[in-house]
Amino acid sequence: MTTLKAPTLKCGLIQMSLKGDTSMSPEQIRQHMLEAHLPLIDEAGRQGVQVLCFQEVFTQPYFCPSQDSKWYAAAESIPDGPTTRLMQEYAKKHQMVIVVPIYEEDLPGVYYNTAAVIDADGRYLGKYRKTHIPDTAPGFWEKLYFKPGNLGYPVFDTAYCKLGVYICYDRHFPEGWRALALNGAEYIVNPSATVAGKSKYLWELEQPAAAAANGVFIGAINRVGREAPWDERMGEFYGSSYIVNPLGKIEAQASYGEDELLVHEIDLNLIREVRKGWQFFRDRRPDLYGDLTAPDH
Repeated sequence: MTTLKAPTLKCGLIQMSLKGDTSMSPEQIRQHMLEAHLPLIDEAGRQGVQVLCFQEVFTQPYFCPSQDSKWYAAAESIPDGPTTRLMQEYAKKHQMVIVVPIYEEDLPGVYYNTAAVIDADGRYLGKYRKTHIPDTAPGFWEKLYFKPGNLGYPVFDTAYCKLGVYICYDRHFPEGWRALALNGAEYIVNPSATVAGKSKYLWELEQPAAAAANGVFIGAINRVGREAPWDERMGEFYGSSYIVNPLGKIEAQASYGEDELLVHEIDLNLIREVRKGWQFFRDRRPDLYGDLTAPDH
């Protein structure tokens, strides 16, 4: 791309409830979810969105409350799978960077929770694999489905900004936010699937704190609604997707319970202004942090 980067960036986040139901095959559910997303992607294009992101594993239910090998069939290769290829077409159509969080098959029997990043000309730029994989009751049996990510913390130099990705449970670990910021990220997206309970309070605490600590913008995306038959155990996905600035202030937020495209323009100049005042990167002391990475910690 030869597009010159501008100081402002129009961001889009799509939050959505499950279409179809979990008795269907993964392929059927994928088709339902894609059909529901495509009109919102086109609407994002009409509104001039430059960077668009979907929720975690956006073409499927959050199947981790089950322990069912049926869901392995939901995995696709990246970048050669059908969803990534389709999103490359839409990225080129709308000259829009698209972050595509899907279930990835790397090799037969080797699966990751991954987000592909596609540039505004439709080129595949690379992917991020979820680093931290929870295995907690009730219903977060992700280690059955996902290997821990092994690609580090890449930052993608897109047509419009330097973009980082951090997925769902990752957000509880401050080290990755810092690594992405140090690698040059200006805007970091966190596609998620998180249900009501103690995480609802943390939802509007952790990511604003990470944005302020690292002087970056963050887009936080969550799913919406209940997904039977797991909802009695898991509860309700509460949406409330938002964009937060480097001061830790939420600038725009979606509804609690509705399918929604959230569009908001951010001013990337604020990153420099904030960092001129709060010199966290200058004043950090990595020479004294060695114990934090010791094996017995």
